[in-house]
Amino acid sequence: MGMTIVEKILAKHSGKDKVEPGDLVIADLDFILANDITAPLAIKEFYKIGAKKVFDRDRIAIVPDHFTPNKDIKSAEQCKFVREFCKKFEITYYFEVGEVGIEHALLPELGLVLPGDAIIGADSHTCTYGALGAFATGVGSTDLAAAMITGKAWFKIPPTIKFNLKGEFKGWTTAKDLILYIIGKIGVDGALYKAMEFGGEGVKNISVEGRLTVSNMAIEAGGKAGIFEVDDKTIEYVEERKKRNYTIYKPDKDAKYEKIIEINLSEIEPQVAFPHLPENTYPISEATKKDIKIDQVVIGSCTNGRIEDLRLAAKILKGKKVAKYVRCIIIPGTQNIYKQAIKEGLVDIFIDAGAVFTMPTCGPCLGGHLGILAKGEKAVSTTNRNFVGRMGHPESEVYLASPAVAAASAITGKISSPEEVM
Repeated sequence: MGMTIVEKILAKHSGKDKVEPGDLVIADLDFILANDITAPLAIKEFYKIGAKKVFDRDRIAIVPDHFTPNKDIKSAEQCKFVREFCKKFEITYYFEVGEVGIEHALLPELGLVLPGDAIIGADSHTCTYGALGAFATGVGSTDLAAAMITGKAWFKIPPTIKFNLKGEFKGWTTAKDLILYIIGKIGVDGALYKAMEFGGEGVKNISVEGRLTVSNMAIEAGGKAGIFEVDDKTIEYVEERKKRNYTIYKPDKDAKYEKIIEINLSEIEPQVAFPHLPENTYPISEATKKDIKIDQVVIGSCTNGRIEDLRLAAKILKGKKVAKYVRCIIIPGTQNIYKQAIKEGLVDIFIDAGAVFTMPTCGPCLGGHLGILAKGEKAVSTTNRNFVGRMGHPESEVYLASPAVAAASAITGKISSPEEVM
């Protein structure tokens, strides 16, 4: 019996010819990462162990993207602690304010994560890098501390669910709608500790940026990883950016999958995930009938803060105005995306529409800063989670959607289809 992509990567990195679901392995890591919230915990454990050096200062990234520039004294102290660690151990990829971006947008952009890699990060959305054909997964800060010292991590080989994609998106449907549709179909525990492998002829019709969105939200279905087969689009993307060589792994024709789910992209409508779980999805044709009035729109995050997302939002907002008493916050994923948005005139469109365009940050996604919800407020957001209190008050509500649906909703002041405003 052959192996899936994830099985091949983990077999190679653990020095084995073959692995099967349930096997325990210790794997060499290509890259590890943490942010301003999770790194301090890992660093404390690093010191507690008594470590004197990191395994490789060029294979660690520390990205202070959640509460920077420092929003308060506590975040300032955390960032200072992280900064001093990075200085002491000369961490190559520490990103100070001014060069920082949202970690899961920044690292692919810089070519630091590549096909065939084994990657861990002290952030659950580390699974984003599976879009490039890497095994990438989130871990706790203690596991990250051990990895900073040894360059290794232990894994139980996950079973794999194959999503066989065909066709292409129609109308305003995007990759965000695909992953919301899948989570709605299988549930938030439908892929619990399983790899989600995306293949089929439909993959070629999804941009690399779209694939990053899909892999990013694999964790919202419980997935250990969300991985795409590498194709010409992947190779073109990484060749322009790569910092080192990489290896491409393809699934064997006789690979064993726990199940195979067929999906026709042309049959998916834009989706909206209602509170308080990403699985609580409705197609836009049903969502609009519920007449949900909103107070805020957030377009950005590690899920949808790339230039493709901003272009889509600008297409909707151009020449229009954000509804009275609605706050529309637009956040680029990195400084390069920020500059590109200025160059293309997207920022002018956003500001003329009455939106605010801010620095790269995770801020509002986790209820951190720059967009906190008050009691009773409702937001449409392109982020990845809509749990109780996720973006502020526990009695606020978050509705997850694509940049197109979010922008349309900002104009009308209620959950709306792009077709209503175009």
